[in-house]
Amino acid sequence: MKIRNLLILAASVAALFSSVAHAQITPALQAKIDAEIAAAKALAADAAVIAAVKGANTAPAPEVQAMTQEKWKTLTLLDPFVRAFSKNPAGEALKGKKTALVTEAFLSAADGGKVAFLAKPSNWTHKGKDKHDQPMQGKVWQGEVEVDESTGLQQIQVAVPVLDGDKPIGSLVLGLSLTKMKS
Repeated sequence: MKIRNLLILAASVAALFSSVAHAQITPALQAKIDAEIAAAKALAADAAVIAAVKGANTAPAPEVQAMTQEKWKTLTLLDPFVRAFSKNPAGEALKGKKTALVTEAFLSAADGGKVAFLAKPSNWTHKGKDKHDQPMQGKVWQGEVEVDESTGLQQIQVAVPVLDGDKPIGSLVLGLSLTKMKS
């Protein structure tokens, strides 16, 4: 009986947090999110971004091919392999278009592996997650309000496809600061 009560309590708490997260997205806040999605689409169409994703899809470096989530977790922010992703042309494009609302940005190839980012994300690949899989189907994705594992900030993530013509070849994910959007 105690386990059943705990399960009911856990489900109730989860439902409460879900409804709180949805309640935080007012129409005015959604309009700001929509504007950032439009900016993300423009960034995903940047020539450096498209070229980097195409290159990662057609000729990934051996060390990129060998990367796993386990190896990724052991690398520090200062590791040359990690730093290269924020210093490459696509990483520079992400930095150049970053707004004050953006807490994180990362670009992934078709296989979900990273191509560029502002700062090291928690995961090497997002394949199998909606934030990557939806853009790979040509769709825009918007997540729930969350406290991000890599930044520690309350945010909402959005993702857009990187397109080669009409074909999705990668994904661009942005984390947006709810605090900054609300002010």
